[in-house]
Amino acid sequence: MRVVVTGGAGFIGSEFVLQAVADPTTRVVVVDKLTYSANINSLAVAANRPNFRFVHADVCDYSAIGRLLEEEQPHAVVHLAAETHVDRSIVVSSPFIETNIAGTHSLLEATRLYWSALHGRLQKEFRFLHVSTDEVFGSLGPEGHFTETTRYDPSSPYSASKAAADHLVSAWYRTYGLPTLTANCSNNYGPRQFPEKLIPLMIVNALEGRPLPIYGDGLNVRDWIHVSDHVRALNLVLSKGRPGQSYLIGARAERRNIDIVTLICDYLDEKVPHPGRRDLIRFVEDRLGHDRHYAIDPTKIETELGWRPEQSFETALKSTIDWYLDNRAWWEPLMDAHEARATQ
Repeated sequence: MRVVVTGGAGFIGSEFVLQAVADPTTRVVVVDKLTYSANINSLAVAANRPNFRFVHADVCDYSAIGRLLEEEQPHAVVHLAAETHVDRSIVVSSPFIETNIAGTHSLLEATRLYWSALHGRLQKEFRFLHVSTDEVFGSLGPEGHFTETTRYDPSSPYSASKAAADHLVSAWYRTYGLPTLTANCSNNYGPRQFPEKLIPLMIVNALEGRPLPIYGDGLNVRDWIHVSDHVRALNLVLSKGRPGQSYLIGARAERRNIDIVTLICDYLDEKVPHPGRRDLIRFVEDRLGHDRHYAIDPTKIETELGWRPEQSFETALKSTIDWYLDNRAWWEPLMDAHEARATQ
């Protein structure tokens, strides 16, 4: 098995790569631009393995991607490269349009050209897996869940760019027959996540005694999944999913933002004594277009592919906090370089 992984030095990408290279019969080729949120050190465990290759390239570079596909002759492309932070997309949207839309188009076209030249079983078994988000569906009311038939209704430049990418992937299947798959996942957490998203940002700020800014009233609800469970689901979609289909991935773990932050504060107070980290919580002006409620119904992937999450939220959250405690050398240079302390 030979697989090209775009965005493989990112949070979800690095988890995918580390799971994949553990199988010596799988060759993993990572393509990454190494933007601010990527970290080549996340791939250190894989770096010396004979079944691993890293290529510093941009998915927008059609020629570079085309050459790489011809060199490696992959059986699959897993597309994880993306700009992902909603706050940044509100301030400056152009990188999201470029990477998430134009980059996906460039990658699809390079892949289509490569795939169309394959023959027989190689062409039939080839797969293009596009990794997306539940944010493309906008906000739920107080109740309900997203399903594969939920209407797209993105609220931010980020989610709009991912919605556009989803539609491009679907069109390349319908128009050209490229065997694509799309996975829309809920909020991920776990080790090696750049400290700008809610959980790692709150962990790092709480450790440093900084304010813990929470948008609005803190009652926005998100559906959470540990990154290792997400990647196991992606592997099932890649190996068993039906071309042209989308699969929603969620662990049925809805939590309010304020409850997550207080859990982080209380656990850190136990692990690293401090006079009341809850006192660091600050409610700040709400984010523009802030969706109120996300929740996924993962029935399709559960019934069709037999996937179930293995991690419970509270236990896995504690293990995530422990990872940041034990791996300051991973995240402290990132924070020093970028000062990425936006609210979530």
